[in-house]
Amino acid sequence: RLMPELPKFDDEDLKSYGDEEEELALSPPAALMSVLVTQELLLENILECIPVGEFAVIQPLSDEFCLVLGYLLTWKLTLAFFKAASSQLRVLYSQHLRRTKSLNKLLYHLFRLMPENPVFSGPTSEVPNKDTKTFFTEELHLDVK
Repeated sequence: RLMPELPKFDDEDLKSYGDEEEELALSPPAALMSVLVTQELLLENILECIPVGEFAVIQPLSDEFCLVLGYLLTWKLTLAFFKAASSQLRVLYSQHLRRTKSLNKLLYHLFRLMPENPVFSGPTSEVPNKDTKTFFTEELHLDVK
């Protein structure tokens, strides 16, 4: 709930950034970025022996699963923050992510975490049909119990 409210504080400071020749960058919230950097390092250690193109098998409820889930949820917060920001702020934030290579690392991790066959075997919200259901075609309900 808080993430969409944060960009407006940077929006007020945006006017102080002049038209300078050097490429400007603005970091998303420092607390969020410090968590993201820490999680990137942990994920790199977990996935270091898996090349892009192959996929890692992460057992549910293991320590690795919790780290990966935390990393992906941190990115979900980051994207919610970006969505609420103005287009001018998005440019500045994206420059920061480009400099820190965080987006490159996200894609690198996703391509090693994505299952080879993302077939969905759980209950679906639609009437069953003959089409193969995948994680990309079905809505997931993540209820915490």
